[in-house]
Amino acid sequence: MDQLINFIIRPPRAEYNPEHDLLEPEFMLRGKWYQRKDTEIKNSRGDALQCSHYMPIVSPEGQALPCVIYCHGNSGCRADASEAAIILLPSNITVFALDFSGSGLSGGEHVTLGWNEKDDLKAVVDYLRSTGHVSLIGLWGRSMGAVTSLMYGAEDPSIAGMVLDSPFSNLVDLMMELVDTYKFPLPKFTVKFAIQYMRKAIQKKAKFDIMDLNALKLAKSCFVPVLFGHAIEDDFIHPHHSDQIFEAYVGDKNIIKFEGDHNSPRPQFYFDSINIFFHNILQPPEDEVGATFFDPMQDYFGKGAWTMPNIGFLPSSTTSKEASSTVGAIKEIHPKRPMSRMEVS
Repeated sequence: MDQLINFIIRPPRAEYNPEHDLLEPEFMLRGKWYQRKDTEIKNSRGDALQCSHYMPIVSPEGQALPCVIYCHGNSGCRADASEAAIILLPSNITVFALDFSGSGLSGGEHVTLGWNEKDDLKAVVDYLRSTGHVSLIGLWGRSMGAVTSLMYGAEDPSIAGMVLDSPFSNLVDLMMELVDTYKFPLPKFTVKFAIQYMRKAIQKKAKFDIMDLNALKLAKSCFVPVLFGHAIEDDFIHPHHSDQIFEAYVGDKNIIKFEGDHNSPRPQFYFDSINIFFHNILQPPEDEVGATFFDPMQDYFGKGAWTMPNIGFLPSSTTSKEASSTVGAIKEIHPKRPMSRMEVS
């Protein structure tokens, strides 16, 4: 029972080194220089959130650019957003990444699968809007981050659009499914009693009610345009969770299914669909060269070097045909961390 409680409020905390596991402070994609600006934001509870904002060094005509905030999963961190940056930056869409409270290098003791994370997200949105350098804002969430995005989007209709990858419909149903999937030592007739016990334990430790985490209910009052994604073989958060939220969702919506499981690398066509979705709703300015928004990234260079960085990346001489795709570029640039994993400790 403690194992399931830890899944909710204290999963394995991602460990990473910003110097090695994030994109470099200055780097090149497709012949254009970008930068990573690290910052610290305080949430409403006083926790320090460690954040990174990926953006062009020189914005087109000096104008404000749209931004997508990447929201990681329950055992994730801001390093997971490197793939999103590689995908979206060439389209003149900046990417903001954070460690939610209780995750990665941020303060806070507990993870709450969306409850406190929603307030962390509000602190980030408020910060971005206060800078005056961001136009429209979109959200891209994976697993816990998808539920967090939906919870926030239901309260802030000014969010331009959301990508929700493998959200759960409500936490109690997910917990009951996990008891079956992972063979937790709980007799079936005691599961409901056990969940009531865990509800009280979590309320005492983490100060939130698991009954309140209901994305299905929120879907009936959220009008932000959304693109759902879910892996067909996901046995952690089963695809029917996304199906149920999709059916209940009242705003503009689309859903994409693809091969793989909960933590599998996402396929090229899914990344292309995300790029097109955000390009349409965020309307980023075009560069003077008129590059198409879905062109694959061909090169990545850290500042001061015209070869691939030597931190586990493949040299360009060994690049395969796959490197001409976004997925190939991601594999070459950041093989160390896939996008947000979700784990039971």
